[in-house]
Amino acid sequence: MRFGIFIPQGWRLDLVGIDPARQWAVMRDLAQRADAGSVWESLWVYDHFHTVPVPTEEATHEAWTLMSAFAATTSRIRLGQMCTAMSYRNPAYLAKVAATVDLISGGRVEMGIGGGWYEHEWRAYGYGFPSAGDRLRRLDEGVQIFQQAWTKGVATLDGKHYQVDGAIVRPLPLQEGGIPLWVAGGGEKVTLRIAAKYARYTNFVGVPDEFAHKSELLRAHCAEVGTDFDAIVRSSNFNVALGATEAEVEQRLRDIEARATPFLGAEGAAGFVNNTYRGTAAVGTPEQVIENLSKVRALGLEYAIFNFAEAAYDTSAIELFEREVAPALA
Repeated sequence: MRFGIFIPQGWRLDLVGIDPARQWAVMRDLAQRADAGSVWESLWVYDHFHTVPVPTEEATHEAWTLMSAFAATTSRIRLGQMCTAMSYRNPAYLAKVAATVDLISGGRVEMGIGGGWYEHEWRAYGYGFPSAGDRLRRLDEGVQIFQQAWTKGVATLDGKHYQVDGAIVRPLPLQEGGIPLWVAGGGEKVTLRIAAKYARYTNFVGVPDEFAHKSELLRAHCAEVGTDFDAIVRSSNFNVALGATEAEVEQRLRDIEARATPFLGAEGAAGFVNNTYRGTAAVGTPEQVIENLSKVRALGLEYAIFNFAEAAYDTSAIELFEREVAPALA
């Protein structure tokens, strides 16, 4: 199993209490910490503008700006977004941005891409909120533009949603064949078919039964479109509450709840923790987390990306993961 780590950027209320003037230093230091070690193959941020589970006035730092900053301040670790919403930026422009970041980083960018889902921020930013079908058709057309831009240096497409005519993207990304595409989402009829056609990586839920189901659907789509299922790396994201003892795990969960309470109220914060953390695969002691993740690994999970909710304040759970969990799963 390969490992990625999310860098807190505010989206999950994970920079609460830190002065905005200090937040970049916190993010940079965590990125450099991951870069200096050997456990983490990649670091990740989310492509969102408003916090979850509800919009607040707390900071949410922009994903591709952070990509460029991390590219310039790290040297080894790969850089990804989970995941860029295709409709938030013109795809030819986004292809250009990503190619530039790839050059700054020395060829370390991953392109996580999806249709987008957070209706509140869509409408707030003036994007409307197209139907799921239109969002996914935009995803398909945009990926076609990426592929042309990153392999030929020019893109032309007369699509339903996007029209580009000789859009020049030079210089090309440093990575041969272009920036690796992660198609995120488990939509059974469209998203997984797009992944089968274009993706080097997929990203969908890591619950064993559902992971197995989505994997078989991906296999069927690959057979239909004539691509190699085994060449696509399957990944999942996991929210982490890790402790040496069950009492430590419970304290971490209470801490997450306490940070969310001023924004969600006591009942809302409890619900947030119950729905997002409790009972999930990366919540528990090292032994419990290893057992949970081993079940999904046996079903074909090759890459796992972890969100440590308290990373901006405390790296002890990251250290425990690096020391005890990663060696058992790698």
